[in-house]
Amino acid sequence: MMIYSLYIINKAGGLVYQKDFTQQLEKLSSNEYLVLAGTFHGVHAITSKISPLHNSSGIEMLEAENFKLYCNQTLTGTKFLLITAPQQNNVDAYMKKIYDTYSDFVMKNPFHTPEMPIRSDQFDQSLLKFINVTGTA
Repeated sequence: MMIYSLYIINKAGGLVYQKDFTQQLEKLSSNEYLVLAGTFHGVHAITSKISPLHNSSGIEMLEAENFKLYCNQTLTGTKFLLITAPQQNNVDAYMKKIYDTYSDFVMKNPFHTPEMPIRSDQFDQSLLKFINVTGTA
């Protein structure tokens, strides 16, 4: 499994966390990352409404030639976007571990303000350790 990057978007569409795990990606400007998060948030909301199925969750996976983008939306509206290699087919276990790490080091942190950018060294270190252990970095 090759994880390229992780984005966490709050329920209002703001980018609260972004981390690249490979040097192969072109670096975007801060503004471009914010636009990407806001655009995905809007497209996700629209796709959940145009689905013929009632209570659709919107985009869950977007496949491109050189990557796959997986989206996991929590019950609170926070979206976790995981960008992986195109051959990756199932990321449920990875998403669960990332969400567990987020819960432990961000949501349980009394000094973190919900919906605001994530500034937690423990979260970063735990996430990097997990990514390195799975052989993705």
